[in-house]
Amino acid sequence: MATSVREKQTVALKRMLNFNTPPLKNAAAEPVWKVLIYDRFGQDIISPLLSVKELRDMGITLHLLLHSDRDPIPDVPAIYFLMPTEENIDRICQDLRSQLYESYFLNFISAISRSKLEDIASAALAANAVSQVTKVFDQYLNFITLEDDMFILCHQNKELISYHAINRADIQDTDMEAIMDTIVDSLFCFFVTLGAVPIIRCPRGNAAEMVAVKLDKKLRENLRDARNSLFTGDSMTAGQFSFQRPLLVLADRNMDMATPLHHTWTYQALIHDVLDFHLNRVMMEEGGGTDPSHAGARPKKKTKKTYDLTAADKFWQKHKGSPFPEVAESVQEELDAYRAQEDEVKRLKSIMGLDGEDEGAISMLSDNTAKLTSAVSSLPELLEKKRLIDLHTNVATAVLDHIKSRKLDVYFEYEEKLMSKSTIDKSLLDIIGDPDAGTPEDKMRLFLIYYITAQQVPSESDLEQYRKALLDADCDLSPLNYIKQWKAFTKMASGPANYGNSGVKPMGLFSRVMNTGSQFVMEGVKNLGLKQHNLPVTRIVDNLMEMKSQPETDDYRYFDPKMLRGSESSIPRNKNPFQEAIVFVVGGGNYIEYQNLVDYAKSKPGRKVVYGCSELFNAAQFMKQLSQLGQK
Repeated sequence: MATSVREKQTVALKRMLNFNTPPLKNAAAEPVWKVLIYDRFGQDIISPLLSVKELRDMGITLHLLLHSDRDPIPDVPAIYFLMPTEENIDRICQDLRSQLYESYFLNFISAISRSKLEDIASAALAANAVSQVTKVFDQYLNFITLEDDMFILCHQNKELISYHAINRADIQDTDMEAIMDTIVDSLFCFFVTLGAVPIIRCPRGNAAEMVAVKLDKKLRENLRDARNSLFTGDSMTAGQFSFQRPLLVLADRNMDMATPLHHTWTYQALIHDVLDFHLNRVMMEEGGGTDPSHAGARPKKKTKKTYDLTAADKFWQKHKGSPFPEVAESVQEELDAYRAQEDEVKRLKSIMGLDGEDEGAISMLSDNTAKLTSAVSSLPELLEKKRLIDLHTNVATAVLDHIKSRKLDVYFEYEEKLMSKSTIDKSLLDIIGDPDAGTPEDKMRLFLIYYITAQQVPSESDLEQYRKALLDADCDLSPLNYIKQWKAFTKMASGPANYGNSGVKPMGLFSRVMNTGSQFVMEGVKNLGLKQHNLPVTRIVDNLMEMKSQPETDDYRYFDPKMLRGSESSIPRNKNPFQEAIVFVVGGGNYIEYQNLVDYAKSKPGRKVVYGCSELFNAAQFMKQLSQLGQK
């Protein structure tokens, strides 16, 4: 089966760091020492994939930002990895003039234009450094992979292609073109790295359609140019795709506005919702408050800690999609298992320390030596285990504090009921009016979900009542102004999104493990599990992958960049279900949808689904964009 995009992008990076030749097989050979110069874009692409240690193993002694003050290191080759922007090109020319390095390997994240190449060439001539510019490569790596099956377009300047940017009322056509070109450029890079030409499906009449038309054109032009096509030659012959091409489903954020505002209940999505989580790294403040043991002690200074949640972390891989209570329970179990192992090592040590006279001790010694040897050899493993347990204990505790202080379980349960249109046992006004339940933002999110999912728009008098309650709770009402326009507009276009019969199953009380002697005091938090249900995005993917005929996807456009004439038909050529799909949400995505797609793919053996989005925002960041749109 094809390797994941994450692996392919990593291989491409390693190849680049090895001067664009495949890394040597014999690891004994000393790597060539070199410097890596990147811009912020390059840094964001590399950091989720390669650790500093891995870079060092590849011979990278220094990695520096392009626009920092760098000292000349005359006898070292430098590998540049950056976007072909004006200022970056100027800076490269300056480096050439200052003769900073022995040789220059220029790698552009996205294709460089002819005119900019000429700028570099003339600077190299002027600096008499032509022979030192060894290679110039277009890498086509302009996207960031966060998981085996998840990618985003960029982290720097993401506001340029955000939901707000695409949906501004006063947007000019030229701006819109530029945004679409940026998105298409990244998607093009994605497929070059994947080594496959997709079949594209998209809805009509929105930003997703514009992306589809442009991407189809770009892929088509590249395939036409047989000599320089990026999709032929060695990358394709490796037979990465069995016979079948992947399906690219382009979706628009506007088809489902409730999910990004939803309070979630799975581990990864919760971390993203309540903590500061970017590019697989959690930033947390630790050690606030006073130490209770010393009366009148000075409050401790808060330190910022960062934790990387990586693919190598088995616990994370296993539990990132689990409901939170399950995660807390698993962390506790891991901790108990670890303590038992630690005690075993301690016990052996104490036995070994006994005096030799004791008859029993001598006989025990011989079989304990073997035990101790194995215990000592497993120490590094134990320490790594301990580090991961501590990491998840800290992260999960931080998440739990938010759940308890903001009653997030209540919100989650209530919103699931709204979204699945099941009976509501408590009035909205009660939650909005409860001073202990959540922040003003939580209340606003709940109300917006109610407003978005309501079959009938609430009457003016009802709205007035809600408005007053929300204002009393210090909510900013500008997102509502925008959602109102949005709802009126979508109503003309299509019916409300259907969230399937989602819902929550209460799991009864926490198991005994959790109540006694646990790190996590879960009292008062509901133990909620999740029923498998499909969000709108997942339903669309399911219809298109399985070739089901459903009204919501029947008029989706169909593009096949490999067909000679661009036939504008929405009639799919092949009738077989797809094995692989890439879903890309124009306007931003979230971990809730990602998790839902992961669960969907698990339930369908042999199917692979990759989730991508133009930016990854949590509810707070999305609300901010909505309120900017609502203030116009």
